[in-house]
Amino acid sequence: MSIPADLKYTREHEWIKDNADGTVTVGITDFAQGELGDIVFVELEPEGTDFSQDDTFGTVEAVKTVSDLYAPVDGEIVEINEALEDEPELVNDDPYGEGWMVKIKLSEASQLEDLLSAEEYEEVIA
Repeated sequence: MSIPADLKYTREHEWIKDNADGTVTVGITDFAQGELGDIVFVELEPEGTDFSQDDTFGTVEAVKTVSDLYAPVDGEIVEINEALEDEPELVNDDPYGEGWMVKIKLSEASQLEDLLSAEEYEEVIA
């Protein structure tokens, strides 16, 4: 199981990459996709959607369950990974790469400081 050290994490199993341009890229962790199993559908809120930290920004449907996706920060969706519409299995195959979900324009950059480090996330899933 992979937990890249250069990312931030949430207790709800989202990963966050700071793009250093006022946006972050968000997806679900390798642990989360493994727990869900084969992902068959990803539904994301559209570009332009504003939300607060911990609001739901979409769902992931696996063969046996549906799981909500929670916003790690306040912001606005500025891009969604449209490839997931036709290839939801990208989340299983490459959760930290081609399986990313949304890009969010941050409202409050300081919220990134409150997210978990790789080491802290590893303790959560231990």
